Amino acid sequence: MKIAVTAQGADMESAVDPRFGRAAYFLLVDSETGEFESHDNAQNLNAPQGAGIQAAQTVARLGAEALLTGHVGPKAFATLSAANVAVFTGAAGTVKEAVDQFNNGKLERAAQSDVRGHW
Repeated sequence: MKIAVTAQGADMESAVDPRFGRAAYFLLVDSETGEFESHDNAQNLNAPQGAGIQAAQTVARLGAEALLTGHVGPKAFATLSAANVAVFTGAAGTVKEAVDQFNNGKLERAAQSDVRGHW
């Protein structure tokens, strides 16, 4: 399964970025093989508005089937849901640790956003 993980850096040892829309990077990880691609999210880091929606569109365009992040706002959650991307909030530690938590069933799928917009 292709999983997008919000990250503060460009590799698997990077910390999970608790922000979705303004995360520094998205790592697209194959949950079965551990292979990954790093995608810079610089265009949304300083966006005055719409960062969550644009980030959600990017994650969907990358072909992710799930997203692991710390938190996600309502507009981003709606966009991800419309694209059939499962959202898992509460991810922490390194990207590798978050993927391991996902693979071991330790992250719960979110039913809604967990922060208000512009968090």
